[in-house]
Amino acid sequence: MRFSPDNIYHIYNQGNNRQKIFNTENDYLIFLTLYKRLFENTVSTIAWCLMPNHFHFMIHTDERCLIKIKQGGITIDIITNNLRKLLSGYARIYNSKNGRTGSLFRQKTKSTLLSDINAMTDTKNQNFNSYTNCFRYIHQNPLRAKLVANFKDWKFSSFCDYAGLRNGLLCKKELAALYCGFNPLDFIEKSHELVEEGIISHLKN
Repeated sequence: MRFSPDNIYHIYNQGNNRQKIFNTENDYLIFLTLYKRLFENTVSTIAWCLMPNHFHFMIHTDERCLIKIKQGGITIDIITNNLRKLLSGYARIYNSKNGRTGSLFRQKTKSTLLSDINAMTDTKNQNFNSYTNCFRYIHQNPLRAKLVANFKDWKFSSFCDYAGLRNGLLCKKELAALYCGFNPLDFIEKSHELVEEGIISHLKN
């Protein structure tokens, strides 16, 4: 993965063979706490969703992404390094708790540069605006998976923060307004506009 300043990325990974990575509410909280510790001073988070066997984050980068970290004989950027620490740190906790060994996540965490998609399409058309669609798609994950019947019933995403049902401070609402069309007056209504499968494929390339 390569990250450059002033861009928006969709980052996601899942359990090996799509196995569950979160079994209890505490598992979700541990993972999110680790994410906050590693990323609050590295990137600006726009949206997130943790699912039983995978996760999504939508982030905005700035000059901090250019910081390099030495790992053995190689040098990697701080975001890639923090992703490595997030997954390995959580896996150690999960494995110890569940009496297992080995890798928990797929080997490669994927990232899609959403700015590139917009550069190739007509961003005035909301159907092709990757920022807006990724923002909605991330929040729609629990409904698509039929885990809940209502967005507000899934606690492990940023939906409740944007809907004014919780006072989470992780997401930068001003960036969601600037890039994703977030408006607190119609957020819940707009969230129900399902993102088409063809568009989702671009968000996860």
